[in-house]
Amino acid sequence: MSGVTEVTAEEAIALTESGAWLLDVREQDEWDRGHSPRAHLVPLRELGSRMAEIPADRPVLVVCLSGSRSLRAARALVGAGVDAVNVSGGMLAWTAANGPLVSDGEAAAHVE
Repeated sequence: MSGVTEVTAEEAIALTESGAWLLDVREQDEWDRGHSPRAHLVPLRELGSRMAEIPADRPVLVVCLSGSRSLRAARALVGAGVDAVNVSGGMLAWTAANGPLVSDGEAAAHVE
């Protein structure tokens, strides 16, 4: 048990469309290959020093490539009092669920 709530990619897509804040904790090169147009990039290694950027007034969905880095980030955020949930399966699941993706301002074909 992780102690962190998880949502499916399909649920995450709907929640971001309803205003939930999507935090992408991947590295810049992964982000550049494709990300949600509503996501905010804060690589996991920078999370501690950038906590002030994370909103405390609404749910924060945390995503990475497969769900393991985002689970670690979500645990840290919950420990800091943030209403954070992990996106199970990460951007791989997001892509499989036909979630919106952009890359360099254009639609991205897929995330590797």
